[in-house]
Amino acid sequence: MTDKVEVKTDKKDLTIVCFSGDFDKVLAAFVMATGAAATNRKVTIFFTFWGLNVLKKDFGRKALGKGILAKVFNFLLGGRNKLPLSRLNFGGASPDLMTSMMKKHNVATLPELIEAAHALGIRLLACEMALHILELERDDLIEEVEDVVGVATFLNESENAHIIFV
Repeated sequence: MTDKVEVKTDKKDLTIVCFSGDFDKVLAAFVMATGAAATNRKVTIFFTFWGLNVLKKDFGRKALGKGILAKVFNFLLGGRNKLPLSRLNFGGASPDLMTSMMKKHNVATLPELIEAAHALGIRLLACEMALHILELERDDLIEEVEDVVGVATFLNESENAHIIFV
């Protein structure tokens, strides 16, 4: 008879790396985050690259940055109201359709989940490197963003957490 090895972990905290700017993936990140926070876990969401789009103050398209490429990328990315669905986007109509379906079934919408995340004390962190690449400033982000940090700081602060990539 072989002995079974049981692997235990004391990690209860949750860190979500949100690197996608797709509506459904961002929605999933906030659903997991608020669910974990509601069960008394310490939760952090680290937004990098396209995930930063959800943190922009301006909801629509705006040419942010100094260089032409940064302005083009930031304009094309839009903001929180311009997040595409990862599949079956239907020319940008799907996020609105999905939001109306969510409301119909009494499911929290993305703006409601972001508000709940703030109320539950979920830490929202922005990636310093991605901000530099996209030529965004801290002032371009919503005030709920707790800090702009580099990857080393993010990893040190998440050493006792399960890390999920979305």
